[in-house]
Amino acid sequence: MTNHQSTMNQGTSIGQRLEQYTIKYPQEVLLVTAQIAGEEDQIAIYKGFSSSLMRPTAFDPDVPVIPPEAEIVKIDRVASPYNPDAPRYIQQGLTWEAIQPLLVDASV
Repeated sequence: MTNHQSTMNQGTSIGQRLEQYTIKYPQEVLLVTAQIAGEEDQIAIYKGFSSSLMRPTAFDPDVPVIPPEAEIVKIDRVASPYNPDAPRYIQQGLTWEAIQPLLVDASV
């Protein structure tokens, strides 16, 4: 079992936990930078939905935007509504480990 898997709740994926967080905190947008299959991707998560900002997002909601093998590079918390030209950052550069207390506080 990898370190990432041991910190997840009941087999819930990283993406699902982050989506659940944004349902509880709709005033926030999470910008996730991840390494997926050797390529960097940036994913916006807002009100329970994930969307890649760099590549097409699958129409099938069962296809995770952040696959289980993805490596989280950083997570930025941004105030909603998200304006890519002038983002209002709450916190920048969080690691997966650093965001854990927020997810635990949100019970996700």
